[in-house]
Amino acid sequence: MFIRLETNDELLGDGGSFLTDEVQYNLIHRISEVSDALSIKTTDNRMVFAQTQGQKAWLWVSKETQLEEQKEIFQNLVSYLNSNQLPGVSGDLQTAEMFAEVFSKKRGIGYETVMTMESYHCPKVIKPVNVPGEIRKAALEDIDTVATYLAGFVEDAFGTSVEASTQRSKAQTMIEAGNLYLWLVDEKPVSMANISHRSPRHARINAVYTPVMHRKNGYASALVAELCVMIHSEGLVPMLYADISNPDSNKVYQNIGFIESGKIAEIKFVG
Repeated sequence: MFIRLETNDELLGDGGSFLTDEVQYNLIHRISEVSDALSIKTTDNRMVFAQTQGQKAWLWVSKETQLEEQKEIFQNLVSYLNSNQLPGVSGDLQTAEMFAEVFSKKRGIGYETVMTMESYHCPKVIKPVNVPGEIRKAALEDIDTVATYLAGFVEDAFGTSVEASTQRSKAQTMIEAGNLYLWLVDEKPVSMANISHRSPRHARINAVYTPVMHRKNGYASALVAELCVMIHSEGLVPMLYADISNPDSNKVYQNIGFIESGKIAEIKFVG
């Protein structure tokens, strides 16, 4: 019933029901590229389960699948997973909750929704006006600034306080990947954003962060808008995920042309 989901699998191509949900489930493209990830699909292309080792899985089911059929698929999937470690699952609310119910009952554990994200895509960018500053690709000389920004991002996103020094390695990796950008005012960084992955039709933006002292000036909007222009020039469509509990960031994205493309619930297994 289950077979491996290959990188550039036909299911992820330019046809079929997955394409309708592609923005919402864009991260599946990235997971499918990881060699040791557990990436599988049903033989009829109606379900994808994709999990990087030690991380929450992403679960997609075609909307053409009836609820009873979904439940049967999930029961078979839970049996297939056997004793595999699964910290949680992400998917549209109905899919994630139905799987979580089946999985938790089988394993004798509980579950809780820890975050709900809105997925967005930007077919046409609306650049903000009268925002001072300019974009620049981050360089190794910016590693301390980027590490500090990453620590701030972790605290904002997850409520966890970390030292900037713990983020230096990640900062270096992101800088060396060549897709991390800063917004500068008077030659000093005031905001950060990253193009984290490119799939066949989209480029995903993440790690958008502005220090508190520089917020409400339009810097993040200007920076993300410039990244969108850059992505469009590559023939791709920008997309990103935003925590719905942060209305300010969602408004920023909507104001520069991002369109809601479906919610993703992130569920954690407990016990």
